[in-house]
Amino acid sequence: MDIQLKRGLLEVCVLAAIKNEDSYGYKIIKDMKPYIELSESTLYTILKRLEASEMLTVYSMEHGGRLRKYYRITDLGRRRIEDFRQEWKEMLAIYRFVTKEDEGNE
Repeated sequence: MDIQLKRGLLEVCVLAAIKNEDSYGYKIIKDMKPYIELSESTLYTILKRLEASEMLTVYSMEHGGRLRKYYRITDLGRRRIEDFRQEWKEMLAIYRFVTKEDEGNE
């Protein structure tokens, strides 16, 4: 898979993982695990990129005597999810076009 496409898809997945409630790294990985494998190093790179592009904000709270970083989606992050939904319709149309010759051969 094209690395830029995969990167964009993973960013949207991370945003979707926190769209309903603030979350932290380990929980994001755990929530995504049934759908996609994501290493900690990949996740934290994505989180930093999303923070830099203002699609999420970060704050710390104490949990079990330690500070834990929590991530909150912004309006810009929510718009990115909506943009993805629109883009996906176009991607599905392209997929159907590319695979239409294969339909008779299956």
